[in-house]
Amino acid sequence: MTLREKADNMATGIASGILLPFITGLIIYLFTSAGLSLHAYLLRIAETNIITHAITLCVFPNVAIFFIFNRFDMLRACRGVLGVTIFWAILVFVIKFI
Repeated sequence: MTLREKADNMATGIASGILLPFITGLIIYLFTSAGLSLHAYLLRIAETNIITHAITLCVFPNVAIFFIFNRFDMLRACRGVLGVTIFWAILVFVIKFI
């Protein structure tokens, strides 16, 4: 069994679909924090009412990982990433309209 076959499961897709947005958010924080602490940075995002924009920007790389899994014919992992991305989209919808 190859590494690709071992990694082709929903747990891999779910884990990458959850971790990649957080890693993307930390990278964005490092480049745009202007010396603010993480807590102050998150408060600033909340005060300026751009929470949904920030979540959407962080989740966008899930599209890339979805296409990578799809390219390597890892359809179970694709399903996991897609499920988590749909969850993120529902979360953005709920935050935006409630």
